[in-house]
Amino acid sequence: MEEKFAAAWEKARLDALALGVRMRPVEKGQALASARRMLSGRRLSDGFDALAAKKRLDLSLEALAVDKRFTGLFTDEQANEALTRLLEAGFFL
Repeated sequence: MEEKFAAAWEKARLDALALGVRMRPVEKGQALASARRMLSGRRLSDGFDALAAKKRLDLSLEALAVDKRFTGLFTDEQANEALTRLLEAGFFL
């Protein structure tokens, strides 16, 4: 499941880049650890605000974290943080 998550995040990053939103690439094998770290603090993921402005938060790390395919990879606290960020930005699943 971790590999599928990493592939989905990379695809989202490339789709965001096509929209002009730059997101830092994640080192191979570090996607899940990086995602967990980003969701454990209050700092938004790379490109979150730019994706929100383009109404494409579906490409954000936060959206992936609450995607039913990947929720098992995150703690309840991390998933709740992702959901809170999305809802505060006006993104409804």
